[in-house]
Amino acid sequence: MDKINEFREECARRIAGYTHDADFKAVSRQWLEASMRKEYPYNFSWMGRPIIQNPVDIVAMQEIIWEVKPDLIIETGIAHGGSLIYYASLLELNAMAGGFPDARVLGIDIDIREHNRREIEVHHMFKRITLFQGSSVALETIDFTRAFAENYAKVLLILDSHHTHRHVAAELAAYAPLVSPGSYCVVFDTHVEYFTYADRPWGKGNNPMTAVDAFLKDHPEFEIDEMMDAKLMISVAPRGYLKRK
Repeated sequence: MDKINEFREECARRIAGYTHDADFKAVSRQWLEASMRKEYPYNFSWMGRPIIQNPVDIVAMQEIIWEVKPDLIIETGIAHGGSLIYYASLLELNAMAGGFPDARVLGIDIDIREHNRREIEVHHMFKRITLFQGSSVALETIDFTRAFAENYAKVLLILDSHHTHRHVAAELAAYAPLVSPGSYCVVFDTHVEYFTYADRPWGKGNNPMTAVDAFLKDHPEFEIDEMMDAKLMISVAPRGYLKRK
């Protein structure tokens, strides 16, 4: 057991050292920007469905879900459904290891395209998925989600829909209170603050990171998991892994 703790402490020291490594941070950000411009995250799938996510963040979410062991994961913005399948499969593994047997994923999207819905609904992991079509900031969607979450004890929240400041701020106001103490609200695509994107309604000064920063000023019950940022280095969600105290 001492060797196990030794290894964990070694990892923790190494990760802590990254927080002061300016060169490592700079090259990581350069690689992230290049990868996003090349649409690198679009190249991956999970159990047959496109996941459209940075592989580093995929691993991070596995670690969080294993640690937190939520019985409900709420995700706004589902695209092809690969992330829903991914989270459902992790809940399945958690259940096999003694976690919640009826844990579910609630996926919310303003437009669940028919071809994507069809593929999600025939997937083996759909048994753990509930779909809701509607704007994540519409009152009927918020009411549905809050009522749905009442049946679960430990909630994890993932925001990955429309990336403007106003929209993400509204999502945080609506759904962050559902996050259980010790669990996470993960806000994806905060990296938009660092890069300029053409033909998008979001950009520097108007993006998920600016919404997170504004939210944290009034919500001391949440804090940025800075060790997660240091460990990942190449992440589409810098400062976006928010842990509820």
